Amino acid sequence: MSLKRDPNLADPDGLYAALIEAHGDLDEAESLALSSRLVLLLANHIGDPAVVREAIAVARRSMGRAAS
Repeated sequence: MSLKRDPNLADPDGLYAALIEAHGDLDEAESLALSSRLVLLLANHIGDPAVVREAIAVARRSMGRAAS
C-alpha cells in the first residue's frame, strides 16, 4: 500500500472544523497530547509502517524539513 496523496475526503472542511473544535478548550500541552494520540490511533488503523513513515516524510517536507 502507498500513501494516498489525492483528495480522498467527502467533506474536508467539516473534518478540519472537527479537528479545530477538538482542540478548542485545551491548553498547549493537552493539544499536543491529543494530536499525538490521534496520530497513533490513525497509524494503528493504517497498519503499514512504511505508509506511516512515508506520511511522516511528506509532512516534514511540507514544513521545509527533511525527515530525520
